Amino acid sequence: MANLFLKQAKQYSQTRPGYPQQLFDFIVSKTPKHDLVWDVGTGSGQAATSLASVYKNVIGTDTSIKQLEFAPKLPNIRYECTSPNLSMSELEKKIGTESSVDLVTVAQALHWFDHDIFYDQVKWILKKPNGIIAAWCYTIPEIDDEFDPIFRKLYSESKPHWDLLRGIVDDKYRSIEFPFEAVDGCDDTGPFEFRSKKMMSLDEFCTYIRSWSAYQTAKEKGVELLNNGVMEEFRRAWKEDENGEKSVTYPVYLRIGKVGDSV
Repeated sequence: MANLFLKQAKQYSQTRPGYPQQLFDFIVSKTPKHDLVWDVGTGSGQAATSLASVYKNVIGTDTSIKQLEFAPKLPNIRYECTSPNLSMSELEKKIGTESSVDLVTVAQALHWFDHDIFYDQVKWILKKPNGIIAAWCYTIPEIDDEFDPIFRKLYSESKPHWDLLRGIVDDKYRSIEFPFEAVDGCDDTGPFEFRSKKMMSLDEFCTYIRSWSAYQTAKEKGVELLNNGVMEEFRRAWKEDENGEKSVTYPVYLRIGKVGDSV
């Protein structure tokens, strides 16, 4: 998984969307204690930065040292590069002891994990019974009625170059295994929908596409997804505002649950 994003780590950090404040407000409201967060698959720290404004300490882990190089450095965030196959001993050494973490977060990464192993680690490290796990993904962005059909056509053409696990994201995390209890005030573990908005120029939007793992995979096979024909269609459909930008909306889907009395 780390290798898929190795070559475009800078593009990833510059153009991937942030996450809406409403998402974090919801998660915070369901977390009884705000002392320690483990942000798994932190990448370039998009989620960790927002979490650090509320929680006393955040530990962001990733298997890609290249991604971590672009993560914002804040006094209450500690970044750790972990092994692709994180052992319990490494977990205890780099994250914490049993029942020591208030919240585990996973932004746009849960679909890559070995769920049986990861969930055992989550149940071990979260405080019992009210420790929270929150995992979310965002699906393809929406712009307007003129541009969206052209973009969706490109996305459809990119499908052969995505890892099969990408289908879990397209399904909005509805089908992903999630063996946790509903948090207080909710009937189930989701997915709950939020919306993230980002002002982008066409160049920035294309840089976002180049940050896709599928883009890099296609390029290595000699396929340019953003070929001259696609770019011409994009330019015709992209109606900019006076600042040369458009509002890009990313639908975000959250699964959230509490650990209960798991052993």
